[in-house]
Order: sequence, then structure tokens, then C-alpha cells
Amino acid sequence: MRRKRKNPPRFGVHLENPREWDDRLAGKGAFAGPPRTRRRNVRSPDAMKRFADLNEQEILALAISNEDEDNHIYRSFADGLRSSYPDTARMFDKMAEEEIEHRDLLLDLHRKKFGDFLPLIRRQDVKGFVTRRPIWLNRPLGLDAVRKFAEEMEYETARFYRRAAESARDDAVRDLLTRLAVAEDTHGNLARQLGKEIAPKARVTEDETARRMFVLQYVQPGLAGLMDGSVSTLAPLFAAAFATHNTWSTFLVGLAAAIGAGISMGFAEALSDDGSLTGRGAPLVRGAVCGIMTAIGGLGHALPYLIPHFYLATTVAFVVVAVELAVISWIRTRYMDAPFMQAAFQVVVGGVLVFLTGIIIGSS
Repeated sequence: MRRKRKNPPRFGVHLENPREWDDRLAGKGAFAGPPRTRRRNVRSPDAMKRFADLNEQEILALAISNEDEDNHIYRSFADGLRSSYPDTARMFDKMAEEEIEHRDLLLDLHRKKFGDFLPLIRRQDVKGFVTRRPIWLNRPLGLDAVRKFAEEMEYETARFYRRAAESARDDAVRDLLTRLAVAEDTHGNLARQLGKEIAPKARVTEDETARRMFVLQYVQPGLAGLMDGSVSTLAPLFAAAFATHNTWSTFLVGLAAAIGAGISMGFAEALSDDGSLTGRGAPLVRGAVCGIMTAIGGLGHALPYLIPHFYLATTVAFVVVAVELAVISWIRTRYMDAPFMQAAFQVVVGGVLVFLTGIIIGSS
């Protein structure tokens, strides 16, 4: 006689038919197909509970789960910010410890009222909670984004506790939830004031660190690309212009030079280093910034040759080149602390030399 297999327990999966478990394991029926193409067990809104339908035990279990999750998020923020923003990281450590204290208070009350068994219920199991983007997984963490995220977390948690307190019938449960709502309001105010609560000297240091990281990860690769695209493509563009006096052919040469230079510079920047030691950020982001800015720099003085009149198009291209060189000089002054006249002299000399090279070759 064939022995009847019992369905193994599994959290979050509800099987209406005992044969569904065998089908799931064997890949049959609704679960047929290669593993990568099988239909995922995505939770539908109908499978989620409404907040109004939760009993007091489920409300406490949900609150405990939320406090535990918030503790992990704050610990992740602290870990991601510690090397660059130690003062802010310490504040998130303190907030994480307070979330643990809140969880312990809720656990004690749950044991007293309902015993040791804690129902498995999480925020994703209840309608009405906002889906959180896992920004705590990003590296490096953006300081302002983390502060805003923490403020929104605490606002949502305080609102949850107030609604839960309104629906609670037990005086002890209602009292604790009300006190926790007030505590979360305090956390929300702390999140809003994170930048102000830090000592002024530490705040200045953190702002300077943020500026330095922005320069390393975005400004430097973007400036390198803009300089390369604006200067290196001058020679082939104006060589083609003065050799052919054909605006369309000149535009095609400029377009090809800009896109080719963008691809080349993008790969060169992305492969230069992985950012782990230099702090220059993700290679893919740096490569994309550098490649796009290179293409923009090259296209700027190529687009005027869409004008069918050669001399008018060339005049407009001269003006665009002057604007590009001025923008490059300003960026170097703004972010690289180079004197404007010195930056302008260096950029203009290089640009003029490449520009004259193209005209001489094209006119010969």
C-alpha cells in the first residue's frame, strides 16, 4: 500500500490541494516548465489582510516585526555611513537601539497577553503599507536620501501605532501603542534634525566629504568626458568642413566622432578602476557619465552643420565651441578649485591648437 505523503509546513504558501505539493516539486501542472520560466508565487492584493481585520495579537505581532525591521535598516544605514559620516552613523546606532527597546516592550506585552507563540505577519502581508525601496543596500549611501527615508519611516510607524491604539480594546495594549507613537514622533523629529543635531564642526566635515564624493564620482568623469568630446573632435570636424564645404558630410563626420569618442571614453573610464580604493564609485556609473558627456561635447559643435549654409553653420559652430570652452573653464573653477583665468587659458590654448589643426589639414 502506498504511503500517503504529508504536506511539509512552509511559511507563506497555502496549498489548496495535497497534490499541489507533488506538482510543485516535480514541475508538473501549474508549475510546469523550466525553472526560470515557472510562474512565481506572487502575493496578490486579495491574499493580503486589511488592517481593520487584524486582531490585537496580530497587531502586536506586526508591530514587533516592524520594530525589528526598522532596527536592521538603521543598523544598515549606520554601517554604510560610518566611514564617511561617523557622527550621523552614531545617531543611527542610537535610533536602532531604541527600536530594539520598543520591540522588547511589545514582546513582553505579547507574552503576558497571548503567550509565547508569535504569529508570522509582516508589513507586506497587510494592505496600506507603503513599499519601501531598499536604499540601505546601496553603496555609497546618500546622506540626504537616508535622512529623508528615516523621516518617512518614523512618520509611517507613528501613524500605524495611532491607528492600532484606536482599534485596541485592551487598556494595556492601547497605552503601550500610544506611548510608542509618541516615541516614533520623537524619532521623526530627530530624523528631520539630523543635520542640525550634529556638532557644527562635524557637520561641516560631513558636507565636505559629501562634496568630495560627488566630485570624485560624477564631476571628474563628466568633466574628463566633456573636455575630450569638446576638444578632440574639433580636428576631424573642421578638417571635414574645410575639405568638403558640405554641411551634411561634415555633420556625419562630427556625429561619428562624437559617438565613437563617447563609447571609447566610457569604456576607458569604467575599466580604469573599480572604485573600491579610490572612492570613485561604481565603474558602470562613472563610465556612463563620462561617455555621455563626451558624446554631448562632440555633438555640440556638430549640430550646427545641420544648417544647409556652410558659412553660417561654421560661424554658429565657432560660437558653440567658445561656449563649450567657457563651460569647461567654469566647471574646473567651481569644482576643481582652479583659478578661472588659469583654467580658461589652459582649455582655450588646447582647444585653439586642435581647432587650427583641423582647419589647416582640411584646407590643404
